Amino acid sequence: MKRKRSPLTLLFSSFFGAAMIAGAFAYYNYKFSEYKFFDFKEHIFYTKSDIFEPKEEIYTVIVYSSNMQNLQDILKKVKREHPIIAIDLYQKRFKQEDSIIPISSGMNTLLKFIQRFNIYEVPSVFVIKRVKGKLYKQDTKVYTID
Repeated sequence: MKRKRSPLTLLFSSFFGAAMIAGAFAYYNYKFSEYKFFDFKEHIFYTKSDIFEPKEEIYTVIVYSSNMQNLQDILKKVKREHPIIAIDLYQKRFKQEDSIIPISSGMNTLLKFIQRFNIYEVPSVFVIKRVKGKLYKQDTKVYTID
């Protein structure tokens, strides 16, 4: 025996299906835009004497000011699961040690970096993950280190 469906039932089921698809699309767009991208090919950073070429899949990024904080004190409060990119806003340069890569750049590039990741306080830390080539995506929220 076939059950006959009314046009109203078909209308509601179509509306419900469309609402589910729209909701999934909106959620995906929200989650996708929550974290930012950064392309090291377009924005040049420098190590002590060379252009920084990211090689690892995942980095922990620390943005700090050596004028205000000591990097060694900050590192004691950060998990060292991945190589660390240390960006000093005061632009003091030091030699690379262990898995800590100090990088610096011109003020315009630093400002773009800070704006892209919405960094409002220093020291801040977050994780970036390679998407493709030199394009990296923010993988965690930006946390302020106390």
